[in-house]
Amino acid sequence: MCGIVGLFLKDKSLEPQLGSMLSEMLISLSDRGPDSAGIAIYGAPSGNEAKITIQSGKPEHDFRNLDAELARAIGTPVNIAVKSTHAVVRTTPDKIDEVRETIQALRPDIRIMGAGDVVEIYKEVGLPEAVVDRFDVRSMTGTHGIGHTRMATESAVTTMGAHPFSTGADQCLVHNGSLSNHNNVRRELIREGMKFETENDTEVAAAYLSSQMAHGKNLGEALEGTLSDLDGFFTFVVGTKNGFGVVRDPIACKPAVMAETDQYVAFGSEYRALTKLPGIDNARVWEPEPATVYFWEH
Repeated sequence: MCGIVGLFLKDKSLEPQLGSMLSEMLISLSDRGPDSAGIAIYGAPSGNEAKITIQSGKPEHDFRNLDAELARAIGTPVNIAVKSTHAVVRTTPDKIDEVRETIQALRPDIRIMGAGDVVEIYKEVGLPEAVVDRFDVRSMTGTHGIGHTRMATESAVTTMGAHPFSTGADQCLVHNGSLSNHNNVRRELIREGMKFETENDTEVAAAYLSSQMAHGKNLGEALEGTLSDLDGFFTFVVGTKNGFGVVRDPIACKPAVMAETDQYVAFGSEYRALTKLPGIDNARVWEPEPATVYFWEH
């Protein structure tokens, strides 16, 4: 019994409030997952900047002088903004892979939360309100975002086991449910060259979507593939650089509700997650159908 939220903004005037709105949506579902929580925020593209969100269990040690060491190693300046156990490393898009590899060489204990042009991912053990406060999520701006509060069933309660999972540039996924064939799918994806950080079934779902999109499918087509290739009970909410998608398995036993207005599209595991959104009383509110893909793109 996990809690999922998602918010895709159509109205640019709401972008300064994205972090605040998404935070309150997630906090309202705290009792659905006491183990860990996380949020992905998609900010506006800057044109010539890429970002890597990193995490460390000993940030005072691992983040100290990392910017200077990275700059020396790659031959160009980098910027690092530390937020508690996480930090956002900013570089140019052409250097992002080199920076990522250099981070792992210089600080093997650092974990990569996500990378891309616009996404930042923050997740830790603890309740949503503690995670939101720790990373000052309420002050963040952006175009869309997803969040998750977890009740662990498939793997240990750790930072890396928390959602969202990101396995591709500007891609991430949150999940309520349990996959029964994730070990087989993981083996197939490893043969394709995908790498995994955890034994969590949700990471397999994220990697599956990344693989499908790497083969030329758009988000909607990749989500359609989950209905035939992934077995189990699932509700997935997915973010990409420009998009936001939702799909439920054919039985659809996990709760879900959506709302749409001229200003936004919102998702929550329960309606209470949506009640404070602007204009919700006049929104079109519905339960997403089983085995049906919903997605929006900017």
